[in-house]
Amino acid sequence: MARGLFSLLWLRKPIYIQARFSYLHMKYLFFSWLAVFVGSWVVYVEYSSYSELCRGHECKNSICDKYRTGAIDGSACSSLCEKDTLYLGKCLSAKPNIQVYSGGWGDLEGVIKCQIEKVPRYDLGAEMEHRNEALPFNKPTKGTSVEKFKEMVLIHLKTKVGELSNLPDLVTLVLSVADFNKDGLISLPEARSMWALLQLNEFLLVVVLQDREHTPRLLGFCGDLYVMEKVPYASLYGISLPWVVELWIPAGVRRSMDQWFTPSWPRKAKISIGLLELVEDVFHGTFGSFLMCDVNAAGFGYNDRHDLKVMDARQIVPEASFQEAMRERRCVADEDCLYGADCHTSCDLTKHRCTPEVTRPNLAKVCSALKDYLLRGVPADIQEELEKQLYACIALKGSAEEMEMEHSLILNNLKTLLWKKISHTKDS
Repeated sequence: MARGLFSLLWLRKPIYIQARFSYLHMKYLFFSWLAVFVGSWVVYVEYSSYSELCRGHECKNSICDKYRTGAIDGSACSSLCEKDTLYLGKCLSAKPNIQVYSGGWGDLEGVIKCQIEKVPRYDLGAEMEHRNEALPFNKPTKGTSVEKFKEMVLIHLKTKVGELSNLPDLVTLVLSVADFNKDGLISLPEARSMWALLQLNEFLLVVVLQDREHTPRLLGFCGDLYVMEKVPYASLYGISLPWVVELWIPAGVRRSMDQWFTPSWPRKAKISIGLLELVEDVFHGTFGSFLMCDVNAAGFGYNDRHDLKVMDARQIVPEASFQEAMRERRCVADEDCLYGADCHTSCDLTKHRCTPEVTRPNLAKVCSALKDYLLRGVPADIQEELEKQLYACIALKGSAEEMEMEHSLILNNLKTLLWKKISHTKDS
């Protein structure tokens, strides 16, 4: 009987093996299908995102069409549209309406920025750097004299930076940039390109600060496409990760990871001094004050000498135009009075209008961004004093004008503390 039972089990074993194999086969097929499905979905999402964000060919075609018809002109037009010596390389766009590419122009490396759309008026409540394809480059109109164009530029700049005694000097500076071939004349195509560019905050800031070391050089333009000097290190700190990985990393861990990928502390100190100097440049500068409305690591970079460079100045806005727009903004709470990520004002509940003065100065926002960056790896002998200065800086409230003495004192104390610590090192 035992022998018969053994024979029965032996006969049933192939059936069990066959069923087990069939189960494993089905399991393998299921996970293979799932992997293909997920992979295809990821590829589709990435492609859709890329094709939406990266539309540089549209921008180039639109610009070159206008150049070939004689509507616009600029120092980069011939290289972009005829000689093909200015080319768009890697797509860096974060928004579809503002195309950003790395690129090459002969022996120069640059960053190319181009606008897809544009709102019809200067409105802080909307995106400020778009281009409307229906009426591009329609100003100044044919027949406009150079004197009339100067007047147009003067009025426009007055609304942006305010009533300044040296405003005619800024107009002269703008016209010198417009005259790219330096023949002493402003043609209608040159004037149309410059008028379009003057609508952009970043371009205006580049012109205003073109002799300052913390602003990348303007290499050329064509219409409202412009080419900036490439900054080798394109973020103040941090590491770029695929978005699929980003989804699974907690915010706290991500912040810690960002701090791991930073230069040595003396070099961080030098970069930070540069950022503090930028605050000085935009506060009561030669041509008015500007507000830094989105202070984050991605907006700044540095070069091989660890000199700070502004990477994205679109949210550094003229204070005069910011205040005018805020006076007209309706509100029911303070939360309604916000532009960008960092420019808050308060709501006047008696008028239901936003007040024009920001609640935090540029310096306080910069110190908030630098706190973890500077305190990680700080030398022990200055740690306590640096913490004290940074927290006093972060606590600044009200506009810089209201606390100008305290603002200047804290800024100078921070610069002095950092410089004294690194002045004897090779990093200085």
